[in-house]
Amino acid sequence: MAAYLSKTCILAMLLVLTGFSHAQKNIVLSDSLAANAEQLNVKMGTQWMRKIWKFRFGDYAVVSSNMGWTTTTTKGNFFNTKTENKSTEKFSFVLSNKTIDSARVNAANNIMVQSLKEIELFPHFSWGSNELLQESRNFSAFISLNGDTSETWALFMNVARGGNTKDNYEAFLTNGERKIFLSPASSNKNGDDTRSLPALGYEFFENGQSLCALQYYGGGAFGMNKNIIWIRRNLEAKMKLILAAAMTAVLQIKVTSPGG
Repeated sequence: MAAYLSKTCILAMLLVLTGFSHAQKNIVLSDSLAANAEQLNVKMGTQWMRKIWKFRFGDYAVVSSNMGWTTTTTKGNFFNTKTENKSTEKFSFVLSNKTIDSARVNAANNIMVQSLKEIELFPHFSWGSNELLQESRNFSAFISLNGDTSETWALFMNVARGGNTKDNYEAFLTNGERKIFLSPASSNKNGDDTRSLPALGYEFFENGQSLCALQYYGGGAFGMNKNIIWIRRNLEAKMKLILAAAMTAVLQIKVTSPGG
């Protein structure tokens, strides 16, 4: 009887795991990228004090890094029913592709949140409301190859939302002449991912052509660390390194706050 129950439990667990694996979906890529890209699974390594995650994928790896202290300021009115929080986080890293080439990245992430908070005057009686007035996230990263700052690529990501502002999203990578746009991507693009938390990421487009893509959240309860990168095979090696560095910078800010 015990052996029968044990086999039954094992079978049930296998069915659950099988169902879970079928439920796993990655972000939906454009057809051209899916057919012409190399898929690289990201290993996060470790994150020590004053360092970023030791990301590694394919031939690319973070070989050195520095994480600055996060500075935070908070101010509010007399009863703190209206508050404003600002935080700034800076970091830098070097990404190598196992050749003589390496990319140096200097990045800063700025977050500002204005909100209303209700205050309890008496038991079961409150005044005011809980409301997000405005949230803005401004991220910038500057990328140079082999210490040459004569051609620097800049990544800018700006997101704003809230009751007091119009929702806004803008993200692109540029060297002043070329402009590559980051388009949000998810596993539910075609409406066939039934999970409440789909996989999330970005696809990079230049003049309508997809160059690469990043999945920074795998979706579901266990999708946090299912990070994947796709890079078009026929790109120049140095361009691949620039794109890999940009995606690594985005990964650093997204793995701790996927929805941000």
